[in-house]
Amino acid sequence: MKKKEYSTEEIFDNLFLRYPVLNVCRRDIQGAYDHMAESYRRGGKLLVAGNGGSAADSEHIVGELMKSFLFNRRIDPSFETELHRLFGADGQSLADKMEGALAAIPLTSMPALSSAFSNDVDAAVGFAQMLNGYGSKDDVFLGITTSGNSQNILYALMAAKAKGIFTVVLTGEGGGKAKALCDVCICVPSSQTFAIQEYHLPIYHAMCAMLEADFFEEK
Repeated sequence: MKKKEYSTEEIFDNLFLRYPVLNVCRRDIQGAYDHMAESYRRGGKLLVAGNGGSAADSEHIVGELMKSFLFNRRIDPSFETELHRLFGADGQSLADKMEGALAAIPLTSMPALSSAFSNDVDAAVGFAQMLNGYGSKDDVFLGITTSGNSQNILYALMAAKAKGIFTVVLTGEGGGKAKALCDVCICVPSSQTFAIQEYHLPIYHAMCAMLEADFFEEK
């Protein structure tokens, strides 16, 4: 087996070489990654939510996890074999085009459900309702809130905690109310929304790349 071009350790260390200001978050980023990796080893998934720009970050994270990012991702050999057995050349062609995935769901991408729940019940409880339906104890919930005080994220953290789901928050300086409700709080060193969002991107890119390095082979 060829040596991987990037190891999880190299990706992690490189994050702080490029963004030394994030060293204050080093332990929490490592802790969040460790629990995400363990969740995937147990067959769990990542559930992600945020508002506004952080909703876009939720989608971005899922995009990096559900298809190849830095590494070549072959599908599971038994899945490939079964596709070929069932569908012959067409199945093999499909297998050759598919990529391995790390299961992740953006709770921001449910417009029918979220709009119905907002209209019929309470918009602030929407993410909590989705966690109730989608979440299990082997999962991780990642809430993104620049203020740390977004009510729908706070309710989601409460629901996750009650279901035994490990919780991670990406937020800004101080952590807001979310800090007391989550298991790991990654508080980047800024109180300005745009700067917080700019720091969030390299953090989640690094964690996605580390997960990929952990579970897949060299590109």
